[in-house]
Amino acid sequence: MGLKRITQHLLATHRPLRRAFPVPTLAAIERAIRASERTHRGQIRFVIETALDGAPLFSDQTVRERALDVFSLLRIWDTAHNNGVMIYLLFADHTVEIVADRGIDAHVGAAGWAAICRDMEAAFRKGAFERGALDGIAAITAHLARHFPADGTGDNELPDAPVVIVR
Repeated sequence: MGLKRITQHLLATHRPLRRAFPVPTLAAIERAIRASERTHRGQIRFVIETALDGAPLFSDQTVRERALDVFSLLRIWDTAHNNGVMIYLLFADHTVEIVADRGIDAHVGAAGWAAICRDMEAAFRKGAFERGALDGIAAITAHLARHFPADGTGDNELPDAPVVIVR
């Protein structure tokens, strides 16, 4: 556990997150997810967490471990075709993780998800938060549409609105 990481998380506030992801950007992300899900039978969630606190922070929980916890808490694994995908941004660490249920993960794999994460992080480093988020959703959409194309029977099983977890 590094002192730098602890300090980053303890000093993190919602203000920088709100500047990076203002209400219009969150609305654009929601619209992109809604449009995406018309092209496939998958489910996409976009989650932003300002920082870790308490036990997760002091036990040095990794971004991946936290993303898996959130994936489970939001029950993204509980979709009919096991094809839920979550984009998770831990804002204090400036790190993106994608967690995908086994149905779609079997087709894309860790390397495919990691490439999308790195592209999003590169956009975020340039301050292009909306563009990075929308490009990430588009990349995931391409995988879901290829492997789980819409067939007119899919329900919207999960909310499309981004989840913002503020510490």
